Amino acid sequence: MSETDGAETCRIDVWLWRARFFKTRTLAAAFVEAKRVRLTRSGQENRLDKPSRTVRAGDQLVFAIGGRVTAVTVEAMGERRGPPTEARTLYSPLQIY
Repeated sequence: MSETDGAETCRIDVWLWRARFFKTRTLAAAFVEAKRVRLTRSGQENRLDKPSRTVRAGDQLVFAIGGRVTAVTVEAMGERRGPPTEARTLYSPLQIY
């Protein structure tokens, strides 16, 4: 994966925390380190293994939390961990067939 093509990126642990999927960055980082997040970019799927891996707008993420599969498309990086209404603007749900 090329990380330097000019697109705005964000660490996966920071993005998951900003999007309010996890209460802390530490929990998000541990989840990623356990290889529980799949990223699809440009049609290529990878299982993320490090919290420092980056995501960008257009990436698709699939992961399971609490017995529920979550599949989203990353829409924005966000500037902070804001209220839930702001966090929901960072992603859109993906249809799984």
